[in-house]
Amino acid sequence: MSNVSYYTAEGLKKLKEELRQLKDIERPKASQAIAEARDKGDLSENAEYDAAKEAQGLLELKISKLEDVFANARLIDESQLDNSKVLVLSTVKLKNQTNGMEMKYTLVAESEADIKTGKISVNSPIGKGLLGKSVGEVAEITVPNGTLKFDVLEITRT
Repeated sequence: MSNVSYYTAEGLKKLKEELRQLKDIERPKASQAIAEARDKGDLSENAEYDAAKEAQGLLELKISKLEDVFANARLIDESQLDNSKVLVLSTVKLKNQTNGMEMKYTLVAESEADIKTGKISVNSPIGKGLLGKSVGEVAEITVPNGTLKFDVLEITRT
């Protein structure tokens, strides 16, 4: 079963670049390491060869997974997004009802999430709790520590 993921143009470009790096640079390096280990003699007692083969297997698995993600990736047309509700790529200004603290988050695809820059995954508990909310609504979000209540103050596009 494939999972469709939605990406910004920037996120899709990063995904494509990572896949290119693995295929064009890392894959030949892994093959070279196997060839060098093979040249060192008896393969039955060659730990270097076994390690190189295992590393190649892990690399191929990673490439395969990234190819699957890329095949199911969809570019989001930001001009078609509704600003009245929280959706993917919405920047949401929130106010925590408990402590009055205000914060801003941008909801992005899981692979683009970076809490340091305020980008959270739509699959995270907060992301899921905010989806579909409008300005003025209260988002009750269950997190491991309990339930948080946020007032949705503003919805914009990045």
